[in-house]
Amino acid sequence: MAITRQKKEEIVAKMGDIASTSATVVFAKFKGVSVNEQNEMRIALRGQSVGYTVAKKTLVKRAFDAAKFQGEMPELEGEVAVAYSTDALAPARELAIFVKKLPEKLVFAGGVFGGKYVDATEIKAIAAIPGIQTLRAQFVQLINSPRQRFAVVLNAKADKGI
Repeated sequence: MAITRQKKEEIVAKMGDIASTSATVVFAKFKGVSVNEQNEMRIALRGQSVGYTVAKKTLVKRAFDAAKFQGEMPELEGEVAVAYSTDALAPARELAIFVKKLPEKLVFAGGVFGGKYVDATEIKAIAAIPGIQTLRAQFVQLINSPRQRFAVVLNAKADKGI
């Protein structure tokens, strides 16, 4: 069924708004994803403040070309979904869960990170970055580790009576 010109303009405006207000945008190719899987994905993404929408790739290209990001837009083939958020890591990290769960049906196609286009391999690398709480915990452990080892050594020496 054909989309009216007015509806296309609304979609391009929505995509333009997503391009201008989001810290990160992830493009995903999907094929054969059931309605139940789509709904499960949308609910999980919404719970993490990540938006998810599907649009015609020509309309997505038109909106993102107008946004003037650095580099070249990744090739969008097939059906394209767009995940976006003001959190720089959330869209890639949360969508990666479903890419792993549905490997035959959902694949990263690229995205926008830090004001420039990135390819699918870079999006996978971004998705592998842990969340801020995990990074903070790792940092605290890194700072605490030498002190903890020193205390263990002193305790061992004290036990031996040296």
